[in-house]
Amino acid sequence: MLISKIIELLKKGNSNYVSSKIIKDINIENASSIESAKDKDITFLEENNIIKDSFASTKAAVIIISDNPNLINLTKDKLISTIVVKNARIAFAEVLESLYETNIYVEGINETANIHEECLIGENCFIGANVSIGKNTKIGNNNQIFPGVVILGDVEIGNNNIIHSNCVIYQNSTIKNNCVINSNTVIGSEGFGFIPESGRWIKMPQKGGVILHDSVEIGTNSCVDRPSVGHTIIGEGTKIDNLVQIGHGVKIGRNCAFAAQVGIAGGATIGDGVILAGQVGVNNRVKVGNNVIASSKCGIHCDVKNGEIISGFPAMKNKSWLRSSAIFKKLPDLVKKLRDIEK
Repeated sequence: MLISKIIELLKKGNSNYVSSKIIKDINIENASSIESAKDKDITFLEENNIIKDSFASTKAAVIIISDNPNLINLTKDKLISTIVVKNARIAFAEVLESLYETNIYVEGINETANIHEECLIGENCFIGANVSIGKNTKIGNNNQIFPGVVILGDVEIGNNNIIHSNCVIYQNSTIKNNCVINSNTVIGSEGFGFIPESGRWIKMPQKGGVILHDSVEIGTNSCVDRPSVGHTIIGEGTKIDNLVQIGHGVKIGRNCAFAAQVGIAGGATIGDGVILAGQVGVNNRVKVGNNVIASSKCGIHCDVKNGEIISGFPAMKNKSWLRSSAIFKKLPDLVKKLRDIEK
């Protein structure tokens, strides 16, 4: 794709194009990191990018930069084509989407698929080899269901969804529109519900369901459990990484982002715009407010108010955790001083 064509693309995109400088309007073949870029590659740089020191040695033909005076000055005297935008990361994402062809799967049902006669399938769907779809399941239009997927009965799937290989979708699950579920993820498995009785465990039947709203994306090997009654709900636009456990009856708001190994216990409520970093744990029935940010390995045992930034185990405000961590490192010396005083 010519650099001039890339510029026209970004002018129509969501990165807020500002300006550009073309040294030579060559055809761009690949997108690369700033360190490994070659003479027909495009890369990007933003003000908080820790690898900006690599810019002096990059061989990229064109670089997308954010509208920052320091970065603009950095590129001014270098013979490299530049594209200035408000958000370089979004611009690079749009270039990636256009530069590389997306695999298009021809509509149709593979002959090895096992589909119940009382299942409804919409138009322009691709259903791969060895897919199994149960009774009373309804599947909308333009869905891609890859080989080995198992969809049990009484499932509703909307339009334009992608379900990758070997996923399992249990009964009473609803997947709205434009969702992506990556390989080996399980939607609607039984919640971990047991009642202690005289030294043994009595199983609580899990008869509820799961609802994924529009544009939810879930990584590989994640689990979203169903509750005994009602629904586990994941709100519109929420993005979930690999190896994440969503317990039974959890309610998650819109546009959240959960990194790998997050675990949310049953009955917890997560607001809109919440960011949970890797290995964050949320206790059962805890309420996390809107726009909360929890740093890695944070243990959330109590309710969290809107907009708080929290860290640590148990979770506390980030500033308090930083002060506590600084003191923790000094504990051996403090103990020694106390012992000396006692003597």
